[in-house]
Amino acid sequence: MLVKWIRCAVVDRRGFERGQRKWAGLLGEPGFRGQGGGWSRARPGVAHLFAFWESRAFYDSFMARSHDRLAASQVGTFKDSRSRLFEHRFDVKVGFKPVFSDVDVARVAHCRVREDRVEHFTLMQEKVWNPAMAGSPGMLRGVFGEAPGSEFLVLSLWDSAAEHGKYRTERVERLALRTQIEADVSALAGDVVDLEPAWAV
Repeated sequence: MLVKWIRCAVVDRRGFERGQRKWAGLLGEPGFRGQGGGWSRARPGVAHLFAFWESRAFYDSFMARSHDRLAASQVGTFKDSRSRLFEHRFDVKVGFKPVFSDVDVARVAHCRVREDRVEHFTLMQEKVWNPAMAGSPGMLRGVFGEAPGSEFLVLSLWDSAAEHGKYRTERVERLALRTQIEADVSALAGDVVDLEPAWAV
């Protein structure tokens, strides 16, 4: 599975939200699995979107055929759009489905990992971070993806901001020490996203 993460600074919120509803046109696209998104809690006007495709071939075909038509309604509503593609490596908690109807909050972490530490970083995600997140009340599902250049995405979906907040304060510092994350990661950026139900496809 291919995961696409898009982040953009929105300059016309109403126009952007109106255009976002047009992405319902993704339904029926070959290989499309689901899409959702919302607004950054920390950065006013920043929107995050997460789209899921069965494979790179299906995604490339969509980009060549239908993308520009669907995107046309949002032209001029945002600036500084950045998108990254990640190959699914494993689920955070079992049985990931790109469904957003039961989710309130997404947590996205973007990690650049030192090349000689990739194996250790991946192992720690699988053996330590994953079980800790999966065991947290309110964490519904998530996905761990990899891009060329030792870049990783950890996306977790939560049923409430309160549950995510509890996990963050109670567990994260201890887990970071245990997994030696500072030795693995050269850059780490993250955000908490309030999901918009109307954007889910």
